[in-house]
Amino acid sequence: MKKLPVGIEKFEDFLTEDFYYIDKTGFIAELLRNWSKVNLFTRPRRFGKTLIMSMLKSFFEIGCDRTLFDGLKISQEKKLCEEYMGQFPVISITLKGVDGLNYQAACAAMRYIIGMEASRFYFLKESERLTKEDKDRYCALIKVNEKGQFAMTEDVMQASLRTLSQLLAKHYGKKVILLIDEYDVPLDKAFQAGTPEFYDPAADLSGKRARTGVSADGSYYREMVSLIRNLLGNVLKTNPDLYFSVITGCLRISKESIFTGLNNLKVNTVTAPKFNEYFGFTDAEVDELLAFYGLESHKDDVKDWYDGYRFGKKMVYCPWDVINYCDDLLADPEMPPMDYWSNTSGNDLVKRFIYLADQTTKGEIEQLINGGTIRKPVKQELTYDNLDSSIENLWSVLFSTGYLTPKEDMYGEELELQIPNKEIRKLFARLAEEWFRDVSRADLSRIGRFCEAFPNGDAGTIEEMLRDYLWDSISIRDTAVRKNRKENFYHGMVLGLLRSRGDWIVRSNEEMGEGYSDITICTPDRIGIVIECKYAEDGDLEKGCADALKQIEEKKYAEGMRRRRVKKIIKYGMAFWEKECQVAVGDD
Repeated sequence: MKKLPVGIEKFEDFLTEDFYYIDKTGFIAELLRNWSKVNLFTRPRRFGKTLIMSMLKSFFEIGCDRTLFDGLKISQEKKLCEEYMGQFPVISITLKGVDGLNYQAACAAMRYIIGMEASRFYFLKESERLTKEDKDRYCALIKVNEKGQFAMTEDVMQASLRTLSQLLAKHYGKKVILLIDEYDVPLDKAFQAGTPEFYDPAADLSGKRARTGVSADGSYYREMVSLIRNLLGNVLKTNPDLYFSVITGCLRISKESIFTGLNNLKVNTVTAPKFNEYFGFTDAEVDELLAFYGLESHKDDVKDWYDGYRFGKKMVYCPWDVINYCDDLLADPEMPPMDYWSNTSGNDLVKRFIYLADQTTKGEIEQLINGGTIRKPVKQELTYDNLDSSIENLWSVLFSTGYLTPKEDMYGEELELQIPNKEIRKLFARLAEEWFRDVSRADLSRIGRFCEAFPNGDAGTIEEMLRDYLWDSISIRDTAVRKNRKENFYHGMVLGLLRSRGDWIVRSNEEMGEGYSDITICTPDRIGIVIECKYAEDGDLEKGCADALKQIEEKKYAEGMRRRRVKKIIKYGMAFWEKECQVAVGDD
């Protein structure tokens, strides 16, 4: 039984370490038939970009192990293999690790990445085809300081890839292939580090972002843009030693931002008609994977949770999710689907989007969470520093990064967008709940008045304030789910508000009497409160309240409270329907 490749991104490991491999080598043939000097592929994270880049390196690099491709699709392309396999010097770097709280720290990370790649070509120091000046230029790339850290100057670093391509081409007498993975990560990290607290509800209840970051003036981001622009510009523009380059990332950063003057750039986004079956798993590939491990009975769950991404005219699954879920199923066949994708990195873009949403946008988010679609213009080119200039830009980012996907074909100025699957819907719902909790708890006076109404038996105030909270919130009431799931949203909202009182004992779904009550509270004054929530599917709020109070009596929830020797018990029946509610007090 082959091992499942959880987190494996090095192509040769699949073949040498006996991991299950879904053959994507057809990408090589399609690339060679449709390449430009500079080829940019943008896809969401965890869709196989890094593995594709590792595969390209293993195929093209001089001295490669040709047996790695035996029996794979590309081996059927005899002419292409003879002409291209193992025929080029390859420079391959990933900028995924270029991170830091400031520009200096990020530069140190960049020096390490470039220095380590340059160190692979240590034979250049002894090359008979290089002059002393050439060798001195190479030594500047791998120079280390007394701490053992790479010490190239910033000027040397900006020219490093161009320098390395020149030296390799001169040594081998062949042009170089350049692979750059995750090119946009340094810009994302610089932007996020400059604005880590994009919204501080305690300090700014108006909904404007409070810039409290390390580099709130944006200097870190601007410096990183300059570095990436010079690094890429030097190696990609008018470089006679470059055969071609492949670059990957999540976002298509504006050409004017970092690709200035680059006229040989070919961009392949999620809307492009080519290459789409190579990023992600197709339905047939998932069927084969499940059959191999005897997991065919879980196909519906895998499809509902991890399928739904439209790249061009192809529908694909997220590979990371499928592999992780299969791995868990082999350990426990009863394991339910889980959220794997959103936990692999931060979700700051979604948080930013939700926190900056106006009332109209909140309604659109509700529509998406509840299974609907929205039609929006989508920009294909963006810059991070303009994300907040318009909420429409953030829709475009959510589309480009995989949080939203088109319902139909992708041609036209506007796209009909939807959440791709249950995993991402759950993520949106969780972040919406966190947003509501943060914003509601930040207004101490308001939430204090709401909580105090409960021990006072003030159903009118509770009802009025709940309606206000519902209006402000992003409701999650998917029409396709069961009634109890809809009730869970309102239950969770009320529970979250009440738990802001640190001096109260607030319990949820606690065994009481002859059942489990929704919410129970004991105050320091020994007042006991029992709350039952109902979703009125027909909109009859009065009946919903009556049913809730009836359940409290029939299940004897109050009896359990009395055993705690409370002085007084107050019973509340709450009924909800969309953004409407009604609250009734029962007899003690």
